[in-house]
Amino acid sequence: MGNLYRAISADGSAFAAVLDAKDIVSEIEKIHKTSAVVTAALGRLSIGASLIGYMLKGEDDSVTLRIDADGPTGQLVAVADSRGNVKSCVNNPVVEIPLNSKGKLDVSGAVGKNGTLSVVKDMGLKEPYVGVIPLVSGEIAEDIASYYATSEQIPTVCALGVLVDTDLTVKSAGGFLIQLLPFADDKTIDQIEKNVSSMRPVSALLEEGTSPQQIADMLLAGLEPNKLDSASPAYKCDCSRSRTEKVLISIGKKELLSIADEGKDTEVSCHFCGKNYTFSADEIRRLAEGASDE
Repeated sequence: MGNLYRAISADGSAFAAVLDAKDIVSEIEKIHKTSAVVTAALGRLSIGASLIGYMLKGEDDSVTLRIDADGPTGQLVAVADSRGNVKSCVNNPVVEIPLNSKGKLDVSGAVGKNGTLSVVKDMGLKEPYVGVIPLVSGEIAEDIASYYATSEQIPTVCALGVLVDTDLTVKSAGGFLIQLLPFADDKTIDQIEKNVSSMRPVSALLEEGTSPQQIADMLLAGLEPNKLDSASPAYKCDCSRSRTEKVLISIGKKELLSIADEGKDTEVSCHFCGKNYTFSADEIRRLAEGASDE
C-alpha cells in the first residue's frame, strides 16, 4: 500500500499532498511487465492520478488521466477513486530507448512531446467534467501542473518520480502536489518557491527513507503546516464478471450472435489487471438476448 499525507498552512492558503507510491508502482511493473522507462512513465501518471483522485469529494467519484502522444508507449491511462486507489494501463509496456542527456530514463522520449493530456472527472453528474490540454513536455508532472493552471486556474506545483533498479524492480516512487488558494499572498508564494527550489528530487528523498509527512513539512516550511489527513491508497482494479458482461452486451446483438455461432469460448482480458473472464458460446448467446439490435 502507498502512504499519502496531506498538510495545510496555518492560514489555509496553501496545502501539500505527498504520496510514497513504491508499492503501487511495483504492482504496475509486476502486472504489466513494463520496461524501465515505461515503469517510470506509467508510474508517474498513476501517482498523479492517485493524488488528484484523493482530492475528490464524493465516495463514488473518480478521475481518469489519459495521455495520447507521439511516443512509442502509445496511449497511457490511469484511473483513481476518491480514496486514492489507482489502476493503469499502457498500449506498449516494453519500450527500449537511450537515456536522456542527463543520464536518466527518457520519459518524455517514451511518452512523446506532441499530444494531449486529458483529465476526466466523474463526479456523479449527468456528464463528467473533461479537460484536455496540449502536452508541455511529456514528463507528466509539468503537464499536470499545466492542466491545473489552464483548465482550473489553480496555481499548482507538481513533482513525480520513479527510480527503477537494474533488475527492473522499483527502488522508490512518489510525488507531491502543492496548491495555492486565491487568497494566498506573495509572501506565501515566495516561501513555497524557496522551499521547492531547495529540495532534492522526491524519489531520492523517499529512497533515503524520508516520510511523506517530512516532505510535506519541507514543502510548507515557514508556513506552520498542520496535518490535514492521511491515507493508504493501493493499486486496485475493480473489474468483475458482471462488468465484463456489460461490456460485451454493449457491442450489440448482431456481433454477439456472430461470436456465439463460432461455437468457441470467448476470453476477455482486463487491460488494468490482466484477469481473464471466459464465456461459453451459450453464455454469449444469452448475453445477446439483452443487447440492442444495432
